[in-house]
Amino acid sequence: MIKKIIFTDKAPAPIGPYNQAVLVEKTLYTSGQIALNPITMELVLDSIEAETKQVMENIKAVLEAAEMTFEDVVKTTIFIMNMDDFSRINSVYGCYFNEKIAPARETVQVACLPKNVNIEISMIAIK
Repeated sequence: MIKKIIFTDKAPAPIGPYNQAVLVEKTLYTSGQIALNPITMELVLDSIEAETKQVMENIKAVLEAAEMTFEDVVKTTIFIMNMDDFSRINSVYGCYFNEKIAPARETVQVACLPKNVNIEISMIAIK
């Protein structure tokens, strides 16, 4: 098994003992992304839509660093603070996928997320 660490400065740098993603053979495991702007490291919290878009753009940058796209994603996990935001999150999230080949997914409401954000998403992709 060959494990390769994936890093890009186009996504937020890790703020703890983890990496943005790990590639094992042809499978990419991304760490959860929150809405940190990778340039300023400030949170994007203007709206749940803006927050979700920043999360997805961060994941997109990590996927690209691994020479993958959203079409390679097979599984996503979405953690949200308020299930009432689900439809607004879903409308932004859906823009990144072809519905016919969209990944499997679970969405879970949680009590708290890092930095008190409203959403965190992780993905698994296979090339």
